[in-house]
Amino acid sequence: MNWAHAHLILNHIPILGIIFGLALILVAVFKKSDELLRASLGTFVVVGVMSIATYLTGEPAEEVVEHLAGISEANIERHEESALWALVATQALGIYSLIGLFVLRKSRDVSRQVATVCIGIALLAVGAVGWTAHLGRQIHHAEIGSAGPADAHEHD
Repeated sequence: MNWAHAHLILNHIPILGIIFGLALILVAVFKKSDELLRASLGTFVVVGVMSIATYLTGEPAEEVVEHLAGISEANIERHEESALWALVATQALGIYSLIGLFVLRKSRDVSRQVATVCIGIALLAVGAVGWTAHLGRQIHHAEIGSAGPADAHEHD
């Protein structure tokens, strides 16, 4: 496994983690469950931590792929710029969720406010992460040996 492969594996964690956390927090609000709310906030904290790892593997991944045939430097740059915004959004989500966990330990009266703000930040974060993933997909991923559309026709 190389850095590009590690980056591709890690980038799924923030996307799926935010979606899972959003589903969990919506159930928490619907059921008025502080336990599920805390679980969703914990999920968002983990997403924040894992998004750092995802972001930090981006530059070494670029080193692996930038000289391969068919790789567009412009696509890499767009993905990299978007990744910074996605990192900011996931860090905001993780930090707010961590604060929310501490606030909920002191007072259960604020659970609805914590959940509402967290849902808003999570929606922004999933949008930023999703857009970044879309831009990343525009970079050719031959570096991990997966068959692309051109290879699929050879087997017909």
